[in-house]
Amino acid sequence: MVMFDTLNRRHLPPYGCDWVHAPNFSRLASRTVTFDNSYICSMPCIPARRDLHTGRPNFLHRSWGPIEPYDDSMPQMLREAGIHSALITDHAHYFEEGGGTYHNRYSSWQFYRGQEGDPCWGQAAPEPPVNMASKNALRAVYPEQDRVNRKFMMTEQDQPQAKTFAGGLDFIERNASSENWFLQIETFDPHEPFFTQRHYQDLYRDRIGYRSETPHADWPAYGHSDLPTEVNEQINGHYAALVTMCDRHLGDVLDAMDRHKLWDDTMLIVWTDHGFLLGEHDLWGKGKTPFYDQVAHTPFFVWDPRCGKRGERRGSLVQPSIDLAPTILDFFGLNATPDMTGRNLRESIATDQPVREVAVFGIHGGFLNVTDGRYVFFQPPLTEGGECYEYTLMPAHMHALFSVEELRDTELTGPFRFSKGLRLLKTVKQNPRDAAYCEFDVYSRMNFEMRPTVFDLREDPEQSTPVNRPDVINRFKAAAAEILQTADAPPELYLRCIQYSPRCDPKGKCPALSNKEISC
Repeated sequence: MVMFDTLNRRHLPPYGCDWVHAPNFSRLASRTVTFDNSYICSMPCIPARRDLHTGRPNFLHRSWGPIEPYDDSMPQMLREAGIHSALITDHAHYFEEGGGTYHNRYSSWQFYRGQEGDPCWGQAAPEPPVNMASKNALRAVYPEQDRVNRKFMMTEQDQPQAKTFAGGLDFIERNASSENWFLQIETFDPHEPFFTQRHYQDLYRDRIGYRSETPHADWPAYGHSDLPTEVNEQINGHYAALVTMCDRHLGDVLDAMDRHKLWDDTMLIVWTDHGFLLGEHDLWGKGKTPFYDQVAHTPFFVWDPRCGKRGERRGSLVQPSIDLAPTILDFFGLNATPDMTGRNLRESIATDQPVREVAVFGIHGGFLNVTDGRYVFFQPPLTEGGECYEYTLMPAHMHALFSVEELRDTELTGPFRFSKGLRLLKTVKQNPRDAAYCEFDVYSRMNFEMRPTVFDLREDPEQSTPVNRPDVINRFKAAAAEILQTADAPPELYLRCIQYSPRCDPKGKCPALSNKEISC
């Protein structure tokens, strides 16, 4: 499994891009099936990886955080079944407070340091700041640690992505003739900063231009911006250059598949956790913005030697982050656990058999989004009086443990169906406005309507004009309520999906809630 971070499908030739140099993605599409309706589930990075391990949505119960004691972990299940599971990665978030329990689920793991602001090279003397063209458009001051790190990456071979793929290829060379192994090659690229070497940037000189006024315009600030056109183009050029670097190392994996005839008996999966807004809708980033198509609609390629289908497209609505656990377990003859709500994609790969009618995706405390592949529905959280809790036994944020203040009024609640009978910590009530990665000022600055919104992706693929479709809203709200029930979502979350739901009776009780009582 080759996993990229922040890979925008619109920058890949198999999805219609005609200006980014990515021949190996085209080669990949010719050897696999390409999914046209692949969507995210939990946002952003680490929540998506908890999805991958557990095969169920992370964002419904908590935000960024570690694997929990009660979680079923797909790599650990493989390991316990005698299948060697290996993680080879440069993703530094795995080794922070909010991710520190993931790598230990694998039989073996390797970590190549230096991405983003990974504190790997110490320097006591302050690093001179980099002046940017616009404090509102770009990160005004790059993190000092990243500026230190770059001094140790003077060649491509010094960069973490190159080291990660080299480590993965070494594993393949040493284990190609063995049975029963699962290899996860995971690079943080093309996540920002969009840092590459000059020979990749030269392919996009017409966009990058090497303008002296913005010498390092490769790290946009998240949220709304009014970038000048030339700076917008420059950042897009840097992103494209990093995609091309990803393509080059993907080609090494395809070469290894050819060289060792792994196509005969080895599944190949290539995917990403989410995409990225690169100036579309006057926005940059993900997480702090609405989950437009550029973020939510992802590239996904699979080769399954059992069916041998290649060079074909699939229209089935899939969510790799929760569907891959049951799919990979099935490939090794293992059963998904009852708590895994993702779907085994074996028949979707072989025959395009549908596995779901709608998909729910979002971020803890933020919008609840629903799509059927034709329409996409954005349901904003309540901004006044809306409840937002964390449910966890591992109280850690991205970079820090929960504070004493956050834990002071914590209570035990549950258990949930998936928590193996354990009651969980429920943090003090907070307004969704304060939830991690959920910034409502971004929505207000872009005049995004804080009410249920529907886009018709067939007629309006750029999502420029919402459509008033009460029938679609009601259908999606009812479907979301069913999905929340299957996932045993906490009661307060139903407020986001049944405010206008026809499933609610006149007395204000919703049949989908079973024995949970909540007013509509």
